[in-house]
Amino acid sequence: MSEHQLTVPATCLVVLVGVSGSGKSTFARAKFGPYEVISSDFCRGLVSNDENSQDATAAAFDVLNYIVGKRLEAGLLTVVDATNVQKDARASLLRVARDHDVLPVAIVLDTPKEVCLERNASRTDRDFGARVIHRQSESLHRSLRGLKREGFRRVHVLDSPEKAAEAVIVREPLLNDLRARTGPFDVIGDVHGCRAELETLLGKLGYGLILDPAGNPVDAVPPAGRTAVFVGDLVDRGPDSPGVLRLVMGMIDSGHALCVSGNHEHKLVRALAGRDVKLTHGLERTMAQLASETPEFRTTVAAFCEGLISHYVLDGGNLVVAHAGLKEAYHGRASGRVRSFALYGDTTGETDSYGLPVRYQWAKDYRGRATVLYGHTPTVTTEWINNTLCLDTGAVFGGSLTALRYPEREIVSVPAEQVWYEPAKPFVPSDPAKEPETAREPDVLTLADVSGKRSVQTRHHGRVTVSAENAAGALEVMSRWAVDPRWLLYLPPTMAPTPTSTRPGLLEHPAEAFAAYAKDGVPEVICEEKHMGSRAVVLVCRDASVAGSRFGFPDGQTGIVHTRTGRPFFSSVSDSEALLDRVRSALESTGIWNELDTGWVLLDAEILPWSLKADALIREQYAAVGAASRAALPPAVEALNAAAQRVPALLELRNRTWARRDAADAFGQAYRRYVWPSEGLDGVRVAPFQLLAAEGTTFHDRDHHWHLALADRLVEADPLFLTTRRMVLDPAAAGAVDLAVTWWEELVGEGGEGMVVKPLANLTRTKRGLVQPGLKVRGPEYLRIIYGPDYLLEENLARLKSRAVGRKRAAALREYALGLEGLERVAAGEPLWRVHEAVFSVLALESEPIDPRL
Repeated sequence: MSEHQLTVPATCLVVLVGVSGSGKSTFARAKFGPYEVISSDFCRGLVSNDENSQDATAAAFDVLNYIVGKRLEAGLLTVVDATNVQKDARASLLRVARDHDVLPVAIVLDTPKEVCLERNASRTDRDFGARVIHRQSESLHRSLRGLKREGFRRVHVLDSPEKAAEAVIVREPLLNDLRARTGPFDVIGDVHGCRAELETLLGKLGYGLILDPAGNPVDAVPPAGRTAVFVGDLVDRGPDSPGVLRLVMGMIDSGHALCVSGNHEHKLVRALAGRDVKLTHGLERTMAQLASETPEFRTTVAAFCEGLISHYVLDGGNLVVAHAGLKEAYHGRASGRVRSFALYGDTTGETDSYGLPVRYQWAKDYRGRATVLYGHTPTVTTEWINNTLCLDTGAVFGGSLTALRYPEREIVSVPAEQVWYEPAKPFVPSDPAKEPETAREPDVLTLADVSGKRSVQTRHHGRVTVSAENAAGALEVMSRWAVDPRWLLYLPPTMAPTPTSTRPGLLEHPAEAFAAYAKDGVPEVICEEKHMGSRAVVLVCRDASVAGSRFGFPDGQTGIVHTRTGRPFFSSVSDSEALLDRVRSALESTGIWNELDTGWVLLDAEILPWSLKADALIREQYAAVGAASRAALPPAVEALNAAAQRVPALLELRNRTWARRDAADAFGQAYRRYVWPSEGLDGVRVAPFQLLAAEGTTFHDRDHHWHLALADRLVEADPLFLTTRRMVLDPAAAGAVDLAVTWWEELVGEGGEGMVVKPLANLTRTKRGLVQPGLKVRGPEYLRIIYGPDYLLEENLARLKSRAVGRKRAAALREYALGLEGLERVAAGEPLWRVHEAVFSVLALESEPIDPRL
């Protein structure tokens, strides 16, 4: 490396040290970005309007330390431009670096004192005299030898203006920063000297073993493009720790593997160095096994284990591997406490009845973006907890050796050949209910599950983030009005509108929906009649015993009917139960219960009339607008008509008012179509259009033909149910759009709302990603209800046509993916809090600001 190059970690705190006039500010401006440098003079100006006010020094450094802390919290390289010649001044900055687990670096500008005196003499704003420079210079030179002892990891000294000018800052990634390595990876749990099991697992993963002349495995060649990642604890307790080390070291040397340090490697290093280490927990076996190896091998092992780092950040920051796990604040950081957490986890300081440390369950509180894979604490089976997974399944205790294929999230395990080491604590608990420290109560929800910024990993659309503000709004709705979370398995996504039509006099038209799906490469679409009711989710159990045992429903309640925001659909439980009885009976008479082999089903439906749920809205808003328009506009038209005969210039105003009167009449007719009387279930109709889930399964992989055929069987069984008319077309076929338009015009001409165009296959992915599950195409008269009586007036329609649909459609996809994620978690039997995480996030996304014209 050139003598002019100064290496600094890519994320660190750089402390400039130098007397006044040494050129620190000039150096900082030349070598670092404008936002990276925090100047004490600037902070003095912030708090006093005078950069040279020494009276403001204390307040200025309070501000400086706060800003530095916020930047380090965000993982940003930060440079402090201050004299920093006194140990106390540096100590406060070193504390900030430690608090945020970043490495501190000192760059000392040891500019000759004469140069500093000359520079200060030429500055009219510096009147503190030469004595200050002499005092600062003495402090600086007393400090030089002790900077590393104070805690600075690197110290660069520039002893002339020329060296300062020629210096080049080189930013080095931290050793744990392997974000550029995107995998795929095979992450392997604690091996603990089980060489035979490791060889078997590698073979099952598709790795080819390479043997030395003595028949010992010294490398394993992975399938194309893959890399093995070991979570540490390669050694101790098992029958062949040297063999495991020989194989893993060979894989790492050839670039086929990575490995982080485990606490057992950490202890082995000290034992090999001759330190006073207790030979317990299997270390005695490793030392005995290594005693029969050559001195050169032991030296290589010691260097290898000492060189292992605490954790790796991989795949653009999406994957973190650490032996005992790692909370989000420590990802990509470097400090003693980060290493300690990665090696040992976070303990309470207490021990359990087996003499083992009691550990905090950090994974239960984890809400980070990255997937964290780890080992250290053996578990009988793997369990995803908040996007973290422990891969130590106790191979050395007679369990299994486990790997995770990433990003596929596929678990691969091989059983242990025998119990190689008897654990202090029974590996298979005799009574799992007596193990509260390792498992969370599945049906207990906590505020931490839903508060603050949320990030949910979905199978079909990657990570979905919910802001803290939106989460707070959803928490208000959920806690005050929603049904019991035990019953709330799914919330429907918002329905994306079709791209805005360019046709005159229309805002939405089927042609744009067809064009969108043709562009996405969807081979077949289904056009479904859009019922003008209220969206409802129906969870119905086959009998009260299923309701109680599966969902914890109170006595006599056999399900729930709720709105798309999770509120009870009916104001009375009796009305809800009456509808559930009808649904249950129809499922029985059609044989669907037996066909699905389930004790419950979850249906997506529309319940009509619209007035059943929207009565207050209709009376207080729509009817009020209609009544006011009918009262005011006809007399205005008559008056203007008479006046226009005398003043022709009023004709235009007369015509506009006439048009508004006609629009008001059409507005009233529009909402009245969806209003009719209902009492109990009299007058109520249910239009089911999708079966969402049943015990152990979901149905978004079944096409819409299957779903609607099942709905038709319910229609035949009970007049409560309403059929959904539909047609299937190829969106790119000649004449398909014309057929769809003709049918759409018939639907809206009959007073219908319009139609929804969906991929026939249901869940659909193309090269462009996840495809919209449906695009709504509403009729022009129905849209009067949404946008008001006058929306078709030219100036209003022009404004509406400029609406931005992109954000709404992006939100629809995120909500759709979250809904599917929740359903799949239900089907997999995951804990309620995992299901509720997805459901709650759908509701939170409903608070996202979107174009009000949508």
